[in-house]
Amino acid sequence: MVKSIRNIAVIGAGTMGQGIAEACAMAGYPVLLYDIQPDLVKKAIGGIRKNLAAGVDRDRITESQKDEALGRIQAAGDFRKLQVDLAIEAVIEKLEVKQKILAELEKINAVDCLLVSNTSSLRITQIGSALKHKERFAGLHFFNPAPVMKLVEIVRGAATSDHTILTLRSFVNSISKSAVIVADSPGFIVNRVARLFYAESLKIVEDGVADFKTIDKLLKCSGFKMGPFQLMDLIGVDTNFAVTTSMYDAFYHDPKFRPSRIQQQMVDARHYGRKSGKGFYEYPQS
Repeated sequence: MVKSIRNIAVIGAGTMGQGIAEACAMAGYPVLLYDIQPDLVKKAIGGIRKNLAAGVDRDRITESQKDEALGRIQAAGDFRKLQVDLAIEAVIEKLEVKQKILAELEKINAVDCLLVSNTSSLRITQIGSALKHKERFAGLHFFNPAPVMKLVEIVRGAATSDHTILTLRSFVNSISKSAVIVADSPGFIVNRVARLFYAESLKIVEDGVADFKTIDKLLKCSGFKMGPFQLMDLIGVDTNFAVTTSMYDAFYHDPKFRPSRIQQQMVDARHYGRKSGKGFYEYPQS
């Protein structure tokens, strides 16, 4: 573990918060997991337990490693208890919500606590504008599923200090991830490139050139591990749509980032993918 980071808080117990908490706990860090909806925290810890049990079944980890990791994760019922060395915000992609949470975290923590956002598309400088100590704030963008995906984007805001960046890079290395430091730009690197992967695939379906299953099959045959529609279901159709919409706005409605009507309809119908049981594909709920 990094000496200056001894404990962690993850705020937001959705898919990303759950995955980040699991990755940190497996690396040896005590984790406080908080959500405004306590039931989501309970559900997330249950999901982590299930994931780790699957790891034991596949001989990827031992039973003792599973138990030790679970023992490091604590459900936090009181926001005021989130006094840590590193606080990771992983809530909904809404600027005002993120700013409010981070400002409250700043109030209850010491000045050497690092505050980071797992935002996929919002500008780090803009989020951090609500903070007094902007130098200790940065983006720490994990990818789904966080326990598996190795890449983490460390995003430098306009006021982020070198110390903050170096500490976060050491932290990312300590949880067996690969860090890439990027400038503060909409979508950073991965999501900026990936938007076109999704958008063009959706456009092909909208134009009636091919159906989504055919596109997934062709791209998997071309070497991709998952097709774009399978990947959207895994990430969350709603999350993917929100990121695209945010980038469309950030790039002043550049047509290449135009959100898809198909995705909008699916979000309206609450067909979010794996987490809801239905997206482009159907997923029986156990």
